[in-house]
Amino acid sequence: MSFSSRIDKSRLPQHVAIVMDGNGRWARKHGEERVFGHHKGVDAVREVTEAAAELGIQYLTLYTFSTENWNRPVEEVNALMHLFVETIEKEIPTLNKNKIRLKAIGDIESLPEENRQKLSNTIEQTQKNDGMTLILALSYSGRWEITNAIKNILNDLDAGKLSVKDVSENTISEYMQTAKIPDPELLIRTSGEERISNFLLWQIAYSELYFTSKLWPDFGKKDFHRAILDYQKRERRFGLTSEQLKFEERNED
Repeated sequence: MSFSSRIDKSRLPQHVAIVMDGNGRWARKHGEERVFGHHKGVDAVREVTEAAAELGIQYLTLYTFSTENWNRPVEEVNALMHLFVETIEKEIPTLNKNKIRLKAIGDIESLPEENRQKLSNTIEQTQKNDGMTLILALSYSGRWEITNAIKNILNDLDAGKLSVKDVSENTISEYMQTAKIPDPELLIRTSGEERISNFLLWQIAYSELYFTSKLWPDFGKKDFHRAILDYQKRERRFGLTSEQLKFEERNED
């Protein structure tokens, strides 16, 4: 029996987030330059995005380029920016075919102008799609996002648009770049590393974490299905006991 046929479509996570790690190591393993690994990583993005859309996942967030990635060698950063420009518009027909809407989070203004223009164009051309939402985290870090949210809250407090007594967890969530998007129930990280790396720090408070040794270019549809199956074996208690959850489920029935 295939992994996909064992997935319970009634118990899918609404939102899956992925730290796509291992492109450079994959390239070294194959005796190639790091940028070759990034090119192969694009194929994995395409395959996993289609797999998520086919299953009925509503939101897929990919950690595409972190604020820390700007510190990489200039040649690699330039190659990544060129690859982004080369890829983004090319994918519009595939996104539209699968009814996928594109969004982006992060410090988008820090991207080169050509990247911003191509990104804006693709977002505009897919905005009417009503299937899955694909979110690219670009020039993004969780600490940057939280800092930015605090600044905006303080500005609104100073302007009288908000009072201190109104500030709650829900308020803070509304100032995050993922406002109105459900928090990810599942966070996947490839390449054998078992850390968060400054990704969606506010949003993953109750996310299930799935780590795999597969390098990102080798991570395909079956691997994504395996991660979903692993998620479905887990009991999400949110601080409750198993007995309390069962009691609530009986009452709902």
